[in-house]
Amino acid sequence: MSFESLSSGKRIVVIGGVGAGLSAASKARKLRSDIEILVFEKSGHISYGACGLPYLISDLIKSPEDLVSHDSKFFKEERDINVFLFHEVVAIYPAKQSVLVKNLQTGAENEYQYDKLVITTGARIFVPQIKGIEIKGIFTIKTLQDGIEIKDFIRKNVPKRALIVGAGHIGLEIAEALIIAGMDVTIVARGPDILGTMDEEITKIVEEGLVRNNVMLLKSTSVREFISKNGYVRKAILENSESINADIVIVCSGMRPNSEIAKEAGIEIDHTGAINVNQRMETNVPGIYSAGDCAMAYHQILKRQVYIPLGTTAIKQGKVAGENMVGGNASFKGIVGTDILKVFDLEVARTGLSGIDAQIEGFNFISNVVEQSSRAHYYPGGCKIRIKLIAEVNTGRILGAEMVGKEGISKRIDVFATAIAAKMTVEDIGDLDLSYAPPFAPVWDPILIAANDLKKKINEVK
Repeated sequence: MSFESLSSGKRIVVIGGVGAGLSAASKARKLRSDIEILVFEKSGHISYGACGLPYLISDLIKSPEDLVSHDSKFFKEERDINVFLFHEVVAIYPAKQSVLVKNLQTGAENEYQYDKLVITTGARIFVPQIKGIEIKGIFTIKTLQDGIEIKDFIRKNVPKRALIVGAGHIGLEIAEALIIAGMDVTIVARGPDILGTMDEEITKIVEEGLVRNNVMLLKSTSVREFISKNGYVRKAILENSESINADIVIVCSGMRPNSEIAKEAGIEIDHTGAINVNQRMETNVPGIYSAGDCAMAYHQILKRQVYIPLGTTAIKQGKVAGENMVGGNASFKGIVGTDILKVFDLEVARTGLSGIDAQIEGFNFISNVVEQSSRAHYYPGGCKIRIKLIAEVNTGRILGAEMVGKEGISKRIDVFATAIAAKMTVEDIGDLDLSYAPPFAPVWDPILIAANDLKKKINEVK
């Protein structure tokens, strides 16, 4: 083992080379040209869009390279950032301000000093302890390598029956991808609900959409065992002893932060398993920062750190960490939990708190559901949009919004996300001057109707 001491000046070490890590490295380089920046990535891929993986599997995206923004050569030549692929940081030594790095191709280990360190190790899919989980044909889907392996398996084995474990955001997107790929698809959900804490008024429409597109959804059950034939998965046995034939299984049962290396180094970890950070993205250990799917994020409504791993959050947190590592004073302003997904012909979105969330958090809230047209009633091609709006009773402040429909969802959920960040009330939203033209919206946009209806409801209970 060799020891790489600081050659001159300052050195930043980045653990992880996807969204948060390379955003931190790039921001630091933009502000300081005189520092050395080393990025260690244990896989062979960096700077890729993991959110595009379902579309790679469905073959809408033809090549894995299409998901890659920049390669390591670009970062070296264009930004003077040294990226080491197939290099895993196996230990952090805060007292020595160094990391132990293993070259996964040669097995050699080297220790590198740092002035500042940022941990952007991301997250992984939680894999339940199921008998037979190691059988060939059972996958998780988080990294580009996962997507490549699944796509290769489908090409070589031509599976006809697919089982998805988990009915969250990723699980539903993968269901669509596998249907497009020509498979019969079954989703198994442990709980009675899909899409986490989204409310039934919205998820009911999504479930109907799954059935309409020939996806079998089994709720309130789980897989007890996988059965193989000739070394490959062929069947899943459920807790009620029912069996499901499956030639491929994708496990999408929630995310877990990759924080073990931080915990071993004495860095504070939240009960969720994520790394605790402040709004400067600093951990409790001086000189060590964290960002992205392995870290907590400040929630603007709850006014505390939460664990909601999203790609947009990772990029923003990485930039904050990068700036502060070179002497800046940036602050991550926080999230409101905005999320959107496409499930066949439906757009499904949420921002802020759902009714379930608001109840758990103890808010005195009121909610309302409206169903309105996405376009002027006389203009062809429109559809019904369902909106659930949640507000605080005593102030009228918007706490959350959920939406589902075949078009116009992304535009409208972003209005609500902006309103929540601005601490607007239902009255404020009802007075907004929103765009209107028959191909895009009715004269009274569904946003305005949802807000005004909820304002009436609040006035009635006061």
